[in-house]
Amino acid sequence: MSNLALFRDREFLALAGTAFARSQAYSTILIALALYADLFNTSGVVEGLFGTGFALVQLLIVLPLGRAVDTGNAKRYLLAGLALNVVVFFGFLLVAIPAHIVLIRIVQGLAASVLWVTGSAVVGEISPQDARGRWLGTYNQVGAFSSLAGDVLGGYLLHAYGFSFTYVVLAGITAAAFVLVLGFLRSNPGGQKDPEDATHLETIRALMAQRMVRSLVFFRVAFSVGKMAVIIFLPIYARKEFGINAFAIGGILAGGKLTKSLLQGYVGDVTDRVGARYRFVVAGALLYAVGVALIPMAGPVNAAVGDVSIRAFGRGLTVSGAFAAMFVSFGILGVADSLRLPASMALFVEEGEAFDSVASSMSLRSISWKFGQVAGPVAIGWVRDVVSWLWAFWVASALVLVATLIFLLSHRKGPIPARESAPEPSD
Repeated sequence: MSNLALFRDREFLALAGTAFARSQAYSTILIALALYADLFNTSGVVEGLFGTGFALVQLLIVLPLGRAVDTGNAKRYLLAGLALNVVVFFGFLLVAIPAHIVLIRIVQGLAASVLWVTGSAVVGEISPQDARGRWLGTYNQVGAFSSLAGDVLGGYLLHAYGFSFTYVVLAGITAAAFVLVLGFLRSNPGGQKDPEDATHLETIRALMAQRMVRSLVFFRVAFSVGKMAVIIFLPIYARKEFGINAFAIGGILAGGKLTKSLLQGYVGDVTDRVGARYRFVVAGALLYAVGVALIPMAGPVNAAVGDVSIRAFGRGLTVSGAFAAMFVSFGILGVADSLRLPASMALFVEEGEAFDSVASSMSLRSISWKFGQVAGPVAIGWVRDVVSWLWAFWVASALVLVATLIFLLSHRKGPIPARESAPEPSD
């Protein structure tokens, strides 16, 4: 079955709809955050709180959420997450001070966590075992394409029509995804576990006893600090340092999202055939470090070359050197994520299956990211305030390299422990 043929499956279509709505909203609001940062003239630490507020609630909710998905009706959680996202959009209409942004980002973090953990777990559960990489890769591909649409369409809407109309459009897209899930997705997708067998601390400990899970968790904690510097601060850097408008910021981000949307499904299929998925994780992380280090080169490039003329298909476009440099850098990051993400997700699903707790494994994957996501934005924002943008991005790049080294060392250390059944929960 080809990647496009998956959309003939009504359940996959419904799940893809949740990924589309979630990623569209996430990308558009990231551009909006850059506009708010410029509007309120915020410091790096405050801008970091825009990311920390989003992640903090996810850190607190992700493990209980994994247990709830394991034992309850995942369809209801998807519907609740979509409804909460609509509430978020109307909350942004009321923003008057930076503190409001942080508070609404907390609610957005809750909604996004529900959609991400539940959607990923359901895709992993209902996909055929011999095509899991294709299902997960294509599911992520939808998210990447939607994220690209959020950059381009969301950036245009923010530039042309402002905040209010943009948030109404996002609410409409989310409502459409709600209808798809309500109409097409089975009740209790992937089955329902007995509460006595699901997502106890014993299950988490059993997962962490596996060398692959442990190495992936340590990797994601360190890697997330570096990646969050890009996610939060690249749009703000473009806006504050070079005065780039919302539509053009969306164009910068679209470079990485385009490569990500085109390659991720294909790479997922390659990992199914080639195996040795950890090598894809390492290759993607190393390439990501390179891309992050190149971002602050936008300043020197802009000073050296000024405007850059681009010609294609008989048409010409003139952009600033800063725009061109950041576009290329983010494109490299898109290729890097395409190498890393399908392999990482498939590894977590495989380990979770051994304990009949895929949602728990995906929750562990998510929570490992949140530790770095909570601390990373504020830490990198502080570096930007105290030193410079250059050092902020270079510190982020160095952290990605450290994460890769941690992954290699923890993955290679010692023999693979024998996998055992998850222990029975204690009373």
